[in-house]
Amino acid sequence: MDGMPEHEHNDHEREFDLRWAENAEHKEPSARARMLAARWKENPPEPQPFRADPDQAGPRRSSWVSTAVVLGSVAAIILLLGYVQFRAPY
Repeated sequence: MDGMPEHEHNDHEREFDLRWAENAEHKEPSARARMLAARWKENPPEPQPFRADPDQAGPRRSSWVSTAVVLGSVAAIILLLGYVQFRAPY
């Protein structure tokens, strides 16, 4: 070789290949993009709204309910850890 260790030589070749690939004028689409393009050519998708309709979304609980559940869980864990520490022999 040209005096470079083999792993450095391979790194240099790989870096050259990456630069060459990134500078390519035409980039081929991914397999998924090609599959979707072929599928949509025959059967185009229905237009979708940016956000889901509120009627289609599941029922939302009040933020107070979620807050109460989280705080209750934290309090239960603190009490459980305190009880375990109290019962542990020294």
